[in-house]
Amino acid sequence: MGDAEDFFEGPAVELPEPIQRSRALYRPESEIQPPVRHARGYAPFVAFCSEQGVDAAQLGSEPARLVEFLHSSGARVANDSALEAAAGVFAGNVLASLRPDAQWRTFEGSSPTVGNDDLQFEIEGLPGRIRDADAEWLQGFISVIQEWESEEVENLPAMQPKPAPPAPGQPPYVRPALPLAEFRSPDGQPIPYGSRWGADGPPPEAYSMDSNTERFAGLHTVAHALIEHLRDVYDVDADPHPDHVADLLVHSDEVREAVRLRPRDPGAADLTFGFTSYPGVVVHAGLLHEFIFPSCGCDACDETAESEADRLERLVLAVAAGGYGERYPVGRRGWTEYALTAADGSWEEGGRGEPDAVAGIRLREAELKLQEVPEGWRPWPLRTS
Repeated sequence: MGDAEDFFEGPAVELPEPIQRSRALYRPESEIQPPVRHARGYAPFVAFCSEQGVDAAQLGSEPARLVEFLHSSGARVANDSALEAAAGVFAGNVLASLRPDAQWRTFEGSSPTVGNDDLQFEIEGLPGRIRDADAEWLQGFISVIQEWESEEVENLPAMQPKPAPPAPGQPPYVRPALPLAEFRSPDGQPIPYGSRWGADGPPPEAYSMDSNTERFAGLHTVAHALIEHLRDVYDVDADPHPDHVADLLVHSDEVREAVRLRPRDPGAADLTFGFTSYPGVVVHAGLLHEFIFPSCGCDACDETAESEADRLERLVLAVAAGGYGERYPVGRRGWTEYALTAADGSWEEGGRGEPDAVAGIRLREAELKLQEVPEGWRPWPLRTS
């Protein structure tokens, strides 16, 4: 397609690989792909514009004019599925060009989106939605785009918590043996959880099925082992009590047991473990963030106790080593943010989002407390006897 796809900054490239729902939004830094801001695949729409006597370059620089054109010519675009898909790619590239922090994202089983951390536009089917919209919807959509474009980009410095290295002679954590179990399909065949799907990926119905959830029972074993390890190594109060279920922000109705670990340093982050009936584990870290294991137990994601235990151990050991930071409020939207660095420095991850399910008084208390640890939570103090 060559020169037909040079309407936006940089070379046109393929869409990013889909992010697996079980591991998104967060990946180790080494696995993060360069952001895609100019996607290929819109040449048929450029040709269509030329046939209609419309300057595609002008549409690419004026989102309101593009919306109006897609609305007025939508019936002709809809007659050709390839043309409609190309129109969507073109529209996505226009949106990506409006802000320096915008990019294309794809998630497994979902439509590609374009946007930043604050706002995402779903691209698949966008030309059709514009075609069928009434005047009020069109004006509202244009207003959202214009407001989003005009917002000042917030270049907050990234949190970079620095975990403390293990002290000489510090006992290492060792994962306990997990229970072995074999699960079979209705026709009697063993189910190879963790490697069920080939190159074609899972069937659509797998996303709505959670079969044999007892395969995650080993996460309770791992969580208890982590608690014992932390009690042995660090100067920490461990308190198993039903009242600590209230520490958790989500899924509290599924929690059957809760254990809070509070290091004897007010600048170090608490950890509360919730053991769910799923079976699974919820970990509340610090003040405002919660991590769920398994993150998704559906058949499509195909997680195992072993793969989720990896995530659980990385989180807990990073927090204890001081590789964890939180921030609130972030930007005009007042979002929460967290950053994690592995205890051995081998990976980093982080996330930002709306503080759902958090009571107002809890947010205010967190805002004041986090001002005391702007560089991140401190390492847990080691046990001295």
